[in-house]
Amino acid sequence: MFLSLSSPIPIENALIPFKPRSSRSQTLRIRAHPLPSNPLSLPSSAAAAPAFKEETRQFAPGGDFPLDEESLPAGLRRDLMPRHVAVIMDGNVRWEKRRGLPAGSGHQAGVRSVRELIEMSSKWGIGVLTVFAFSYDNWNRSKMEVGFLMTLFEKMITAEIDNLARDGVRISIIGDSSKLPNSLQKVISDAEETTKDNSRLHLIVAVSYSGKYDVVQACKSICHKVKDGLVQVDDINESLVEQELETNCTEFPYPDLLIRTGGDIRVSNFLLWQLAYTELFFVSALWPDFGKAEFEEALTSFQRRQRRYGGR
Repeated sequence: MFLSLSSPIPIENALIPFKPRSSRSQTLRIRAHPLPSNPLSLPSSAAAAPAFKEETRQFAPGGDFPLDEESLPAGLRRDLMPRHVAVIMDGNVRWEKRRGLPAGSGHQAGVRSVRELIEMSSKWGIGVLTVFAFSYDNWNRSKMEVGFLMTLFEKMITAEIDNLARDGVRISIIGDSSKLPNSLQKVISDAEETTKDNSRLHLIVAVSYSGKYDVVQACKSICHKVKDGLVQVDDINESLVEQELETNCTEFPYPDLLIRTGGDIRVSNFLLWQLAYTELFFVSALWPDFGKAEFEEALTSFQRRQRRYGGR
């Protein structure tokens, strides 16, 4: 998460108008083995949910919501679509500074990108979307900055939960929730309970999360089970560790594709175990400028790659 605030920002600020997106952004592509964090502003309730034709017979993975076959852009194949896409939303602050806008404007502008990404993922047959909203490492930021973000998360989740539930989106929050304000913990719990039976798209929001934290908490959980006699030391293997990771909340815990906006080429302590064989795509577009063209380009790049998982 990359945020710098010099003064308090009223949460009620309206979205800042911004310039039209360019059709394509310069991209950097890297395919790698094991080698993300801007705050999430959940979509604006003013945005309409995507419409789906009743006669369509294609269905979203694991769900009963028909997909509009015509909504899939030309050149993309549904059978090659990644089941799980993870995104590091970077560049909000740089976006606002380049336009001379007040602090916080970039995060507000990023609302549209989140909404569009959720809608496109739902329509194009992606089963899981994970977004890096707030890193565990960001607790080292100023109290004012952290307080602003916690309030923002709470207000946005509260405002959007009905829309997301109606659209068939299931919400899960991963990370160390014990550090979150009690009021935000309740909002998160209510959102997860309200949407738990939805299956059109699983939206996973990483808040107070880090890849290192995830592995450590998994190890602690296994240690407790060994101490209690539930697990033998010789039974500990990759599968057991994976069961204890926070992404065990989803059917597809390992991202097929990781997208990072903003031009930096690193994973920033995000899903370190889970990214072992993930395809990486880096785009120079700042997060508020990330839209359909950039998402299409990332998916097209993914579908052209050969995934060997160590084989030939």
